[in-house]
Amino acid sequence: MSTAIRLEVEGLTRSFGGRPVVDGVSLSVAAGQVTCLLGPSGCGKSTTLRMIAGVERPDAGVVRIDGVPVFGAGVNLPPEARSVGLMFQDFALFPHLTVAQNVAFGLTGDKAAKVRRVGELLERVNLGGYAGKHPHELSGGEQQRVALARALAPRPKVMLMDEPFSGLDNRLRDGIRDATLDVLKGEGAAVLLVTHEPDEAMRMADEIALMRGGRIVQQGAPYNVYNAPVDRAAAAFFSDINVIRGVSRGALTDTPFGAFLTPGHADGAEVEIVIRPQHLKIDFDRGGRGPNPTVADGTPARGVVQRARYLGAQSLVEFRMDFDGSVLTASVPGVFLPSAGTALWLMIRRDRCFVFGKR
Repeated sequence: MSTAIRLEVEGLTRSFGGRPVVDGVSLSVAAGQVTCLLGPSGCGKSTTLRMIAGVERPDAGVVRIDGVPVFGAGVNLPPEARSVGLMFQDFALFPHLTVAQNVAFGLTGDKAAKVRRVGELLERVNLGGYAGKHPHELSGGEQQRVALARALAPRPKVMLMDEPFSGLDNRLRDGIRDATLDVLKGEGAAVLLVTHEPDEAMRMADEIALMRGGRIVQQGAPYNVYNAPVDRAAAAFFSDINVIRGVSRGALTDTPFGAFLTPGHADGAEVEIVIRPQHLKIDFDRGGRGPNPTVADGTPARGVVQRARYLGAQSLVEFRMDFDGSVLTASVPGVFLPSAGTALWLMIRRDRCFVFGKR
């Protein structure tokens, strides 16, 4: 994959009615790279995408494609002059045109070159025999692939995608995502994909830009964003979390699982120790025989089952902890449905805990 930076955004800002919707967003995407702009609904993702595309005018900031400004410093190129491809969740295919005509819609040049490009893309998206069909004759997944081929047909330098898979059936979505990713990588465009689904971002992205309240709060490889969240909200966006609250004294905080190191927090400061349900372990070997501290995981803690639910691949078990009455949730692979009132000992993966100051 090329490391040449294809899309650069600096300080992009947009307000509506005096309220900032996008607040100083900066990012860069290399050729052949997929970056996911991830965040909850209303955080400014789609507005950012529209400003990069040129269909929404920023209040401030700079957008460069291949190092050339397309917005900023007195420049504001229209969308058709920016070499960007656009793909949205509704596909926006022309119902009166055939598949081939839809794909060719944005192409210029001689007829033979258009035909070759359309044929090449339809083969690439596995729709080689569909050129003469109309959109109403296609499934949702097939329409999505036609929309992808149409957006890529002019060979855009930057591909902008706004929730492109949200209208697809869950059973088809993973396969369509993977096929789309293969095509995008083959074309070599810089891809900026907007989504509110963490699983989609983790599956598709080379880099994730986590957005909240109009700002990018964390950016990096999916592994790093997931395993080193900048704050409690970032951790919670990717999965359910347990929060153990305490007070730091002498860089230590008492918890149901013994003392935790909490350096960097002043004496008397409230802290939150965050752990995901899959890292809260039930000590089946010990059962109800009482604690037996280990070097790796500290002191076991006793909890009483409040509720257990089976979710298919895993079971979720809620415990009320003897230590302070707090409720923690553990996920257990497969079927594990202990009765309410059952007492069990729990352990935690200390290397999987995150410590944050209370906000």
